[in-house]
Amino acid sequence: MENTLHPDQCYQQLAARDSRFDGAFYVGVTSTGVYCRPICRVRLPQPQRCRFFPSAAAAESSGFRPCLRCRPELAPGHSREDAVGKLAHTAANRIRRGALNDGSLETLASELGVSSRHIRRALEKEFGASPLAMAQTARLLSAKQLLTDSTLSITDIAFASGFSSVRRFNDAFRKHYRLTPSALRKQTGKTDNGALTFRLGYRPPLHWDSLAQFLHSRSAAGTSELSNGVLSKTLHLGNLRGWFSATIDDKKHCLVVNASPVLSPAFASLTMRLRHYFDLDANPDTIDSHLAQNPQLKPLIQQTPGLRLPGALDAFELAARAIIGQQVSVKAASTVFNRLCERFGESLDTPVAGLSRLPPRAEVIAVAAEQELIALGLTSRRAATLKSLADALAQGELHFDYGDNSADVCRELESLPGIGPWTAQYIALRALGDPDAFPASDLALMKAFRVTTPKASQRAAETLRPWRAYAAIHLWNSLNAGG
Repeated sequence: MENTLHPDQCYQQLAARDSRFDGAFYVGVTSTGVYCRPICRVRLPQPQRCRFFPSAAAAESSGFRPCLRCRPELAPGHSREDAVGKLAHTAANRIRRGALNDGSLETLASELGVSSRHIRRALEKEFGASPLAMAQTARLLSAKQLLTDSTLSITDIAFASGFSSVRRFNDAFRKHYRLTPSALRKQTGKTDNGALTFRLGYRPPLHWDSLAQFLHSRSAAGTSELSNGVLSKTLHLGNLRGWFSATIDDKKHCLVVNASPVLSPAFASLTMRLRHYFDLDANPDTIDSHLAQNPQLKPLIQQTPGLRLPGALDAFELAARAIIGQQVSVKAASTVFNRLCERFGESLDTPVAGLSRLPPRAEVIAVAAEQELIALGLTSRRAATLKSLADALAQGELHFDYGDNSADVCRELESLPGIGPWTAQYIALRALGDPDAFPASDLALMKAFRVTTPKASQRAAETLRPWRAYAAIHLWNSLNAGG
């Protein structure tokens, strides 16, 4: 099904400045040559001067420049319910994370198990732009965001946004935006002192307190801190090791993020991982209105509107926490996970009090003695399961990431000894961001539905499709349980 925009409908949404459609389309104004988000507060253009596009890349491919006021680089991306083509959705995510900066379209196609021609067709149909156009737009918008928000030097910004040289960066910026990077930097009044600060937009509402608390409570001591509404976390990003702190700006519908300057070379990957971690591309009105039809969930949604799926920054970190949490309380799982990270996680210097350690990597656990894991409080069976998962990930026999096919990943996970449907579905919910993942055997969910078997839990949740994962988060949140 093609992503078709209806001009009359889009214009009405534009006139209403409706935040529900932020990032769902962009409007190019022919009299100015500028494209905007539908929430832009500039004077409403006449209908005959508007052209509507399904993506920023499509607008730029047609010769429009990004608005300096509404800043299209801050718009939420397409959520799963928006993306008709699953392949296009997955490919676009990887391109925005920089897959074509150092790699080729053929390599990306091979990773996704299709031909490069098939990816081109899928992206053209869904987003109205070619893979190369999407990659170029992503680089330029990343650069524009860093020039506006951060105080990184222009040279650092060129490489952080994915350009292979400063000359190519300057040429592309001038050609597409009719503005030099230094001219835009002068408009912001920023000076180059190396700080990496940026914003990430979302569709309101977003229940930040619940999301931040869930993410913090499932992280190990030293790897996460939550204080006065600011969530800080350490992370690996490829070979880079760093940290970030995030808090919400409700008025501007964005998260404000400060991060280690050392992470700037992987800025595209960092921003996309944080978008997934905080589920910023979700459309809460669509999700909440569907779930609120359930009498049991309606009061929960009224209490915590815009509750998001808590994601994962590292697949192994999340999976290890899930394995340790099998059939034990959140508190008991946290105790053992803290010991695991204290024993096998690297230390890291940060400016955040209490934030001092990185989560352990799969390669480290793969070579650890099983008895070392048992000594931390794991049962022999859990230790064996954790080792087999670490081995599979370290050796490249298993790989999973946000947006991957849940059925395929769950099948591979359940082929490992000691991983059953609960663990696989929990990983699908958080690491893959599957909005319909549902760990039916979860004791807290069965208690919430007042049933005693996983099959009965499945039946009770059937009317909640395709948002069962969000229903699970609401129920866990109300019971202070889950994972």
